[in-house]
Amino acid sequence: MGQLSMELYLKHLRIRYQRANKKLKSQLLEKFCADHGYHKKAAIRLLNKMPIPEFKPKKGGKPPTYDKSKLLSPLKKIWLASDQMCSKRLKKAIPLWLPYYENHYQKLSEKIMHDLEAISASTIDRMLKPIRVKYNKGLSGTKPGSILKNQIPIKTNQWNTKEVGYVEADTVAHCGDSLKGEFVWSLTLTDILTGWTENRATWNKGSAGVIEQIKDIEESLPFPILGFDCDNGSEFLNYHLLRYFTEREKSKPVQFTRSRPYKKNDNAHVEQKNWTHVRQVFGYHRFDNSKLVAMMNNVYSKELSQLTNFFYPSVKLLDKQRIKSKTIKIHDEPKTPYQRVMEATSISAEIKEKLTKQRDELDPFKLKKAIEKKLKPIFALINLNSKQKRKAI
Repeated sequence: MGQLSMELYLKHLRIRYQRANKKLKSQLLEKFCADHGYHKKAAIRLLNKMPIPEFKPKKGGKPPTYDKSKLLSPLKKIWLASDQMCSKRLKKAIPLWLPYYENHYQKLSEKIMHDLEAISASTIDRMLKPIRVKYNKGLSGTKPGSILKNQIPIKTNQWNTKEVGYVEADTVAHCGDSLKGEFVWSLTLTDILTGWTENRATWNKGSAGVIEQIKDIEESLPFPILGFDCDNGSEFLNYHLLRYFTEREKSKPVQFTRSRPYKKNDNAHVEQKNWTHVRQVFGYHRFDNSKLVAMMNNVYSKELSQLTNFFYPSVKLLDKQRIKSKTIKIHDEPKTPYQRVMEATSISAEIKEKLTKQRDELDPFKLKKAIEKKLKPIFALINLNSKQKRKAI
């Protein structure tokens, strides 16, 4: 008997053997051992083996809902223009960006427009998975300021505030791979309720430069600052900033608080903006030329502020529960800071009308291109400084 014939014979014999009763199994086993010279135990093991399942092609199933070949191109363009948002935020951002897509790229059919607005976050993840990019983190430049710790109270419950105007502040060092010497710092202020964020650059992080940029941010905010919460860095914990907030003649003093030392989650709202609003734009290069301050502020105060506050949805943590070893977090739907400001009852109708008029005049794709255009001379100056340093060495 050939090998193929033996395999077919064993296949049918196994089926008969495994379905047979005890008496028939004994008869089949004795005959198989007599015909082929197998030991009884070896024959039992051979006949009790499960048959190898035959390959069966998958059923057709439900046809795909979306045409990936047509959706991927506009989806990728919006994703890249919006600084690689996560899928949940991107789903909410697509309806804000789509009306301007046709002005910069090809015209989309009504079917593609409808599918892009209806696509789920999980489908976006699957479609963008091959082109996602990973990033690294840089250095921290926060040095403790211990002089005023007794005068500035610790406050950790500002996450529960329901009023616009309570902001968190932090700084980012554009130091490259060394904190030595002088370089540019970025100052970030984020409103806790709405997520409205403003950034400014300052040379080093002396109190005079920081206060100057905070004043500029206050003038651009659509609401007054009621509370100011920061980390324990020396750029914030100083007498100049304390007097600036607490000794106001024309307006109500600002509540000045600080977080617990080495507890970044106390300033969680602003910490996450350091990546989305600073690092994604300027990266981790060393900015050691004072001319860069004005150039960066030209980006921060205009196009970047308008783009992130009017067209970048963000999520807010509503509740967090610890169940055994798991932490379950509940977030609200992604909304832009502008949308949250429009929902706030403490903002006047006049300010809301002004913001709406401003938003109607903006185009997110134009803002993104303007930012890229302004970044070119900034990085050209950085590269020039690097070349000069290498020559000096």
